[in-house]
Amino acid sequence: MTDTSAYDDLPDGVLVADADQRVIVLNPAAERLLGTTADSALGRDYREVLPLSDSSGRDWWQCTDPYGGLLSRRRQPECQLTYTGGGSGGSDLLVTASYVRGPDRELRRLVVALRDTHARERIERSRANLVSTVAHELRSPLTSVKGFTATLLAKWERFNDDQKKVMLQTVNADADRVTRLITELLDVSRIDAGRLEMRKQVVDLPAAVQKAINGHIAAGEKPERFDVQVLGELPEMWVDPDKFQQVVGNLVENALRHGEGTVTVTVGPHAGGAVVTVCDEGEGIPENLAPRVFARFWRGGDRRGGTGLGLYIVKGLIEAHGGSVSVGRGPGGGAEFRFVLPAGTPDFI
Repeated sequence: MTDTSAYDDLPDGVLVADADQRVIVLNPAAERLLGTTADSALGRDYREVLPLSDSSGRDWWQCTDPYGGLLSRRRQPECQLTYTGGGSGGSDLLVTASYVRGPDRELRRLVVALRDTHARERIERSRANLVSTVAHELRSPLTSVKGFTATLLAKWERFNDDQKKVMLQTVNADADRVTRLITELLDVSRIDAGRLEMRKQVVDLPAAVQKAINGHIAAGEKPERFDVQVLGELPEMWVDPDKFQQVVGNLVENALRHGEGTVTVTVGPHAGGAVVTVCDEGEGIPENLAPRVFARFWRGGDRRGGTGLGLYIVKGLIEAHGGSVSVGRGPGGGAEFRFVLPAGTPDFI
């Protein structure tokens, strides 16, 4: 008897046929994709349970001939096929087939993985959105850099020192903007791939928060716009100092850009770790939009600058620390971002 429990929790559909071409496994994901049940499929010919045709309408199983084809063949790469069963008129699936052969190279198991094409379409749309956003965000600063440098090179003698300084300051600011965008893209790539490197050490969280705010003050924000509060004694906190400041910096920048009034940052103990909140006094985020704020490209209808990746990165960095983040309404009526971090331990390699 075949143990099918290993397939039950897989997100992709799986069909397995034995040496006699009879279905011996149909996992729950495959049941949902095919609109059938394992009880009705087990013991039947795999071609009856999973009839497939290619883009030209040809029977895919007849073309590939898993049981009678080349003995050296081990797999069929993923391709998009049409499932013609179930009486639905056909639905598209991404199909991958693996051939498990014995010592005599005869086929002992045919393992077919099935995936809904909608997941692939969502990934492709996300990639297209990312490329479009990057192109749009890069074009403006690069156009500015090109324009000012070309003007300075062509007409250097016509400008006085003050004018040259203003132009070079603009070029420098736009170069910083491009650098920030590239950093965001690298962060997104590492978060999606699960490759974030954490370099934890003992960090004084209130001091790190103040350092992040000092960066905004140095950039021109008024000191009185900020209020930092420490609400109790914190345990020894092991975090990545750069990533912690990046989280706080992104949340404060979000409050400055989209909120109003004083930006209040509180730090306090929580469940053996620490909790940090960032509040503003603006209009806040409607409750129905709260679940979407940490998604890629979310800007809440406000197109004033930014890539819409900042909060997505915040969530990824906090979760990489083993923490969690949420958004709600603050005491002053504006948005309140709240994240919790465990005390953590050093990461030894």
